[in-house]
Amino acid sequence: MSPTPPRLQITAATTDPALLDLPWHVPLEQWPSEVLAALPRGISRHIVRFARLSGGVVAIKEIGETVAYREYELLRQLRKLEIPGVEPLGVVTGRHAPDGEPLEACLLTRHLSFSLPYRALFSQSLQPDTATRLIDALAVLLVRLHLVGFYWGDVSLSNTLFRRDAETFAAYLVDAETGDLHDKLSPGQRSYDLEVARVNIIGELMDLQAGAFLSEDVDAVEIGDAIVVRYQELWRALTERESFSYGDRWRVQQRIDRLNDLGFDVGELDITTDIDGTTVRIQPKVVDAGHHSRRLMRLTGLDVQENQARRLLNDLDEYRAATDRQMEDESFVAHDWLTDVFEPAVRKVPREFRKKLEPAQVYHELLDHRWFLSQQQNRDVPMKEVVKSYVKTVLPTRPDEQAVLGVSAEDLRETETGSMPRVHPDEVDGDMLIG
Repeated sequence: MSPTPPRLQITAATTDPALLDLPWHVPLEQWPSEVLAALPRGISRHIVRFARLSGGVVAIKEIGETVAYREYELLRQLRKLEIPGVEPLGVVTGRHAPDGEPLEACLLTRHLSFSLPYRALFSQSLQPDTATRLIDALAVLLVRLHLVGFYWGDVSLSNTLFRRDAETFAAYLVDAETGDLHDKLSPGQRSYDLEVARVNIIGELMDLQAGAFLSEDVDAVEIGDAIVVRYQELWRALTERESFSYGDRWRVQQRIDRLNDLGFDVGELDITTDIDGTTVRIQPKVVDAGHHSRRLMRLTGLDVQENQARRLLNDLDEYRAATDRQMEDESFVAHDWLTDVFEPAVRKVPREFRKKLEPAQVYHELLDHRWFLSQQQNRDVPMKEVVKSYVKTVLPTRPDEQAVLGVSAEDLRETETGSMPRVHPDEVDGDMLIG
């Protein structure tokens, strides 16, 4: 009598009963199309699929059991540290095919809405500065990871997802299986991570050029080198000790303002003077990203990207000045701006278009469209007219995630090491990230 195979086991903080309905007895690359979601995905050394679950979408990666549990815990720790990354949902083990053949464990993460892998962004219609903005976003993510002591080990565009953040991008960690969390990273660990990033980025861009996804005129080496420069600039701005004469104490606030402009908060400053008190030395002790997004969250409850928050706060300040309420409590003015300006504008977006862009990104584009119309018509165009024009002329042209991918679920069966299905330039503007 053959031994009874181990039972299916799902490890998760909160288990969705619908998980039991997925075909865990089937190898992931053979899952039927009716359970799959046709979303863009990057190249991975493992089989990865997106599946529909309880009205949402989960990413499922087949991987060894030990590695799956380790990555699950790492992602949970990074989430507690408020690092941008995918949300871990659980690990499924004890999988067996009907003939008793054991199948690999699966790591489950929640699909990051309004995000795309870098391969879906690079096309023949790539805008000149899009690559630079992606590298800037990845550099910010890497600095944030290193500040909390996370050694990535495999920094690359493939292991990152990107979301639109006003005129820039925000980067999110996707793959943490090679990572490790320490109390503090040594300069050597940081340098190695940075060199891995540079080499991987150059290789990924050259691969895109070989597949005719990226113009031969783009200098892949120059872009790869750029992440080193951007990373080092950010790291110095956030951690470098600065000295100045005692009479220049105003530079303390200047340093804080500069860090705020970069999107970071200063929790504590180490301020020391020399023996005769003529020289002051300062160094940030605690720096947290999300300065503007936290302020907007505190004032309005809106949870948005950092640069989106910066743009919305500027509009809030303009509203405050236009209504002559500079002397009133900021929270009261913010409440009125939210209910009288922001919410009525985004609610005007028809239901069928609401999955194209996040509300904060819609409002950011409305502000851009208002400026364009006002310049065109030589008058201050009211927001009501702006929304009507934007919904009629701009928003319908935006593709959603399935339109960006341009393939059916059946086409997802190609090997993970192969190239991504060709994205038509008319479907993806390299300067546009739409989820």
